[in-house]
Amino acid sequence: MDEDFGGGSSGASQTYPQQCSALRKNGFVMIKGRPCKIVEMSTSKTGKHGHAKVHMVGLDIFTSRKYEDICPSTHNMNVPNVTRTDFQCLDIEDGFLSLMGDDGEVREDIKVPDSDVGKEITQKHSAGETFVVTILAAMNEELAVGVKQVTH
Repeated sequence: MDEDFGGGSSGASQTYPQQCSALRKNGFVMIKGRPCKIVEMSTSKTGKHGHAKVHMVGLDIFTSRKYEDICPSTHNMNVPNVTRTDFQCLDIEDGFLSLMGDDGEVREDIKVPDSDVGKEITQKHSAGETFVVTILAAMNEELAVGVKQVTH
């Protein structure tokens, strides 16, 4: 039987289930289909036959939009697999970063973000500095979230 399971190249799933009660502030969770960083959490007690409910407020890790969700503490929520990777910045062309990974692989598919990080990247590049850009990745989306000076 020839079955094709189209998926990520790493073979890892994009999310994994975690019980609501095990989630923590500053952790990650999927809210309304978006990968969020939990910024507030509270648990409410309920009636004698009910479940405790967990109220979560999360900020989308890519857009910083605020999302809220309430779920019974015994239920599972999806947690996004979030990775951070450092790439050396080689160039900026038409608003896209030219980045080189540790493996020598060059990528040119990540935009300069419209944020303070983006401004810092542009300034360092203009000044001819050598620096590393941290790329946050989850759910097939990627964003430059940090800049580090390279010291030789």
